[in-house]
Amino acid sequence: MKALIIYDSFFGNTEQIAQAIGNALGSQEDVEILRVSNVNPEQLTGLKLLIVGSPTRGFRPTEAITGSLKRISTNGLKGVKVAAFDTRFSTSDIESSALRFLVKTGGYAAKRIANRLKKSGGDLIMPPEGFFVRGTEGPLKEGELERAVDWAKQIIATQ
Repeated sequence: MKALIIYDSFFGNTEQIAQAIGNALGSQEDVEILRVSNVNPEQLTGLKLLIVGSPTRGFRPTEAITGSLKRISTNGLKGVKVAAFDTRFSTSDIESSALRFLVKTGGYAAKRIANRLKKSGGDLIMPPEGFFVRGTEGPLKEGELERAVDWAKQIIATQ
């Protein structure tokens, strides 16, 4: 399986999740894990699986992820299985009810990523997934790397 995981990360949390997913998916010959700034359009050719992840920033993916996804043509991912993830705060960790309401209304990055991947012709094989951080800079909550591995195993099961 030729797979590519594209991610953006500010404090290393999303990168850790991307690495855990990539390592669970398979060998380095089959799976490439790249920061979005290192991705060339040619790397999307011949893929079987594309996974994209971003920290949630203002209810959306980072500008770098959004820009990269917008450059994929309408049918650029036709025949490619796709999945999306983000890192985020848990709404149960947000003390302000007003802010909790805003987060529930505004949503998270993974859903927006998944929608953009589908718009480019990708076949969404898993619901968008969120992995939890303790604060703006992290760290990841305990057990999140293991959840990322389990999520990757579910992706493998769909192949």
